[in-house]
Amino acid sequence: MAIEKNQVVELQYTLRDPETGEILDQSPEGNPLKFITGSGQIIPGLEREIMKMNCGESKEILVKAADAYGEKNPNAYQTVSKAELSNIPDLKEGMVLSGQAPDGSLITVRVDRIEGDNVILDLNHPMAGKDLLFEVKICDTRPATEEELAHGHVHDSPEDCNCKPDCGCKG
Repeated sequence: MAIEKNQVVELQYTLRDPETGEILDQSPEGNPLKFITGSGQIIPGLEREIMKMNCGESKEILVKAADAYGEKNPNAYQTVSKAELSNIPDLKEGMVLSGQAPDGSLITVRVDRIEGDNVILDLNHPMAGKDLLFEVKICDTRPATEEELAHGHVHDSPEDCNCKPDCGCKG
């Protein structure tokens, strides 16, 4: 039976660059990725194809950039002074930096280039503009609980939960 919305899916995956075959990411052996379908927890192109699969099935899925992290946004660059980044030793082009956005969320940026006393930061997702090749195996599926749907994540154990103490995850 095909996977449906509001199910917990456990899947093993390997993510490759479709041009070079280089492994970009993968789930640890025996520790599958768990997510709730229809909750926006994984990229849209991958979820759409997973929804056509059955438990136990394996498949190669090519996700185009537009259905993954989007195309590169040419306006998603910011210029800051080197002085603002003086706490970062050996600042170089290509470095990936993490910081806090004005709204308090975590943001990852890449140093695109350094021009004199200015640093141009690329705010695009590191995989924006890239097609992605996934090798996936659906290990298990089950209906999400009401609690999981309300909280927006899988509740298998306290280690799986990073929400507030009142979350109510089962331990």
